[in-house]
Amino acid sequence: MNLDDMIMISIDDHVVEPPDVFARHMPERFKDRVPKLINDVEGTGRGVGGRAPSRYAVGIDRWVFQDQSIGVPGIGAVMSWPHEEWSSDPANLSEMRPGAYDARERVRDMNANGTLASMNFPTFPGFSATHLARMPDRELTNFTLSAYNDWLIDEWAASAPGRFLPMSVVPFFDVEASVAEIHRVAKKGSLAVTLPETPYGIGAPDFASGYWDPIFEALCDTGQVACLHIGGAYGLLQRPEGTPIDDVLMLCPQLTAVACNDILLSGRLRMFPQLRFALSEGGIGWIPFFLDRFENVVRHNASWARAEQLPPGKTATEIFREHFMACFITDPSTLRLRDRIGIESIAWECDYPHSDSRWPRSPEMLLEELEAAACTDAEIDAITWKNVARFFRFDPFAHIAKEDATVGALRARAKADGVDTSTTSRNEFRRRWEVAHANV
Repeated sequence: MNLDDMIMISIDDHVVEPPDVFARHMPERFKDRVPKLINDVEGTGRGVGGRAPSRYAVGIDRWVFQDQSIGVPGIGAVMSWPHEEWSSDPANLSEMRPGAYDARERVRDMNANGTLASMNFPTFPGFSATHLARMPDRELTNFTLSAYNDWLIDEWAASAPGRFLPMSVVPFFDVEASVAEIHRVAKKGSLAVTLPETPYGIGAPDFASGYWDPIFEALCDTGQVACLHIGGAYGLLQRPEGTPIDDVLMLCPQLTAVACNDILLSGRLRMFPQLRFALSEGGIGWIPFFLDRFENVVRHNASWARAEQLPPGKTATEIFREHFMACFITDPSTLRLRDRIGIESIAWECDYPHSDSRWPRSPEMLLEELEAAACTDAEIDAITWKNVARFFRFDPFAHIAKEDATVGALRARAKADGVDTSTTSRNEFRRRWEVAHANV
């Protein structure tokens, strides 16, 4: 396939929320209690001398909600930085590439990378609202998550029709509120809902408990996909004290296999035959071995293994292909085993603006791996966009003509718009920010 003819949809990217996320979407009675992004100059959460600091001062941006710090927005948002500056250290918005938090700039960066459409996981709430699950005022938290969804759908996604696959976040700690929110956002165009991938890893009931059944039923009723992004499963690991973060990053695929195993043996796919799961940031390398192992256990240990939990009359491989979508950034060896996985269950992710991303050279790297695995043009189309369109029920050409959706066409638009993809220090981004906001 010619590089310029590729069409690419990413089902795992991230949005770093700007300060005004909740400004237009919270009920009036909560206006003075919305989450606030402050610039913590002293590292205390209070700003200089206890005063509310300017968010344009040099310091660490922190979200504060219900008198608690909910973390920083910039971890891993290193796009355009020189590699020697990369780290997991927090940063403020002024040091990031604007495409991390500005929808217009994000689309320009997507064009430069040849990416037609993108699904974005939240940062402030946590990938699946895990950061907010511990907040004491549940009513306020529920309204906050609804306001977040309104911002993501009505502002972020609506700013560029056809360029984003809207995904919502729900208050999973409140089942009744979650069900109501799933139905509400479906009417607004949400295609997916993000859930904790191993809920017991963060102290919530597991998928087999029955707790999640009303949520699963609501997802089936509305046709939305459950997205499971790696993160909460880190809580399952007991690592030596002082273990650096790259240790757990290496284990993302194995933890994703645990999440998949939990779902298969929970009995929920038998109860909810229309339920679909997208597995994010776990790659695809674990799948061939996992399916081989699962098939063997069910077959060889049928007298006591929980085979009755599986949908009847189907193998584990058939069940996986029907109910799961996995995505990868780079998996050159496993692409050669795509027939074992099922070509229909493989998709691509960009992971912008995190350090795993290959932006702005994703098309080159991806096509090199696909061609090295001898993928046909039909298989390339399936992996890069057709599987996502089918699985998420997303029409990629509803707003953009197919001939304008290719890598070549999008990059031509980026070139005409003067999108700068050169290596840029975080200090230079800060300088540009200060110039742009000098009179603010």
